Amino acid sequence: MQPLTESFIRSSFVNASRRETKELSLPASFETLTDADWAELDFYGWRDPKYVRRAYAVLPTFGGDPVGVTFTQAEATPRSRAMCNWCQDVRLPNEVVFWAAKRAGEAGRKGSTVGILLCREFQCSRNVRNDPPPAYEGFDVARARAQRIDTLRLKVAGFADMLVAGR
Repeated sequence: MQPLTESFIRSSFVNASRRETKELSLPASFETLTDADWAELDFYGWRDPKYVRRAYAVLPTFGGDPVGVTFTQAEATPRSRAMCNWCQDVRLPNEVVFWAAKRAGEAGRKGSTVGILLCREFQCSRNVRNDPPPAYEGFDVARARAQRIDTLRLKVAGFADMLVAGR
């Protein structure tokens, strides 16, 4: 992931109004991300401290600059333990919830949304970097971890491209 600035983040949103992007709260930890290892982040996501069910993410795309996305958390939680669609970690120490995102452009203004099950606190980048359990003797854990990282990057970019396809 490329390093992000506050001005870039605010200008990158494809499914939010100007007023919404002006009012969005960056996380308190954002200042510390200037020194972050951006190679360890596949996307940048956070929850809004002012609005309980709102979150934001800046997602890389296949063909260009990253795009900002506004998410709304569903009021209901899954009845059974759900698996995150992006990191697909079966040993998750965190909660997975249903998020909805308006599509970009005219489709979003007409109310079209896309829903997805994701980690509640957007820990996917960290989850895929944990060593997977060895499936058998001689299992290449490093290769499996690299494959999980590549899969996460493809899923995130695919989701971002799907949202902006309606522009």
